[in-house]
Amino acid sequence: MSNIPDLEFRNGNTIPQVGYGVFKIPPEETREAVLEAFRAGYRHIDTAALYDNEEGVGAALAESGLDRSDVFVTTKLADSFMGRTNALEQFEVSLEKLGTDYVDLYLIHWPVPGQDLFVETWEALLEIRESGKATNVGVSNFQVHHLERLRQETAELPVINQIELHPWLVQQELRDYHREHGIVTEAWSPLAKGGEQLENPVVKEIAAGHGRTPAQVLLRWHLQLGNVIIPKSVTPSRMRENLELFDFELSSAEMERLSALDEGLRTGPDPDVRGA
Repeated sequence: MSNIPDLEFRNGNTIPQVGYGVFKIPPEETREAVLEAFRAGYRHIDTAALYDNEEGVGAALAESGLDRSDVFVTTKLADSFMGRTNALEQFEVSLEKLGTDYVDLYLIHWPVPGQDLFVETWEALLEIRESGKATNVGVSNFQVHHLERLRQETAELPVINQIELHPWLVQQELRDYHREHGIVTEAWSPLAKGGEQLENPVVKEIAAGHGRTPAQVLLRWHLQLGNVIIPKSVTPSRMRENLELFDFELSSAEMERLSALDEGLRTGPDPDVRGA
């Protein structure tokens, strides 16, 4: 078992700082991939309705022999089902596919500003939390102005915002807002595009100095910033490598060199454009 630390939400609940993401894992491969992740030591699984593989996560959870309370499960509402009624109905669909009677974290996947339903949808998630079927609720891909609307119109902010984040997209303004308001930052695409970025000379130089891989250096950068990360791999050796992050530390100078790579690079959609 890897000694993965927990981060605390402002409500006192906790989340493992490193999770296993199943984005783009085909449904028929998800069960075995998640079982392998459990064997590697992961106890935090991140899925979504949009990924079409919640059933595979649920099958692995049932087959693993692990106590449900020992696994942190996140799923997300698809952006085609915004609005109170849709959110309440689709949450139940996700629970059924996952084969569990609660999730540890339920997120709005995208704000979809063109529909202008994210405030109403957020209120539905608060209802779900009050029902006890989602221990925590949060959002994904929300910008500062989206979060401000939630704060002003519902008086309650999410405990977490899952965003694209890596040294080429450091999201400083958004992370500052999170820090000010007690929102945990979770990074998807923590390695950016992977191949090209892993060959970056700065990353390779720092990795060589620590006897680590470029991927491990980038993931360590996240951990030292205080981010939750959900790296994805279907290769068992890489799964384990992505957990070998807790026996070395980057210097402040190395952290700054990595952050200085910021160029506003998005590997996914701009949240202000998607659904606008």
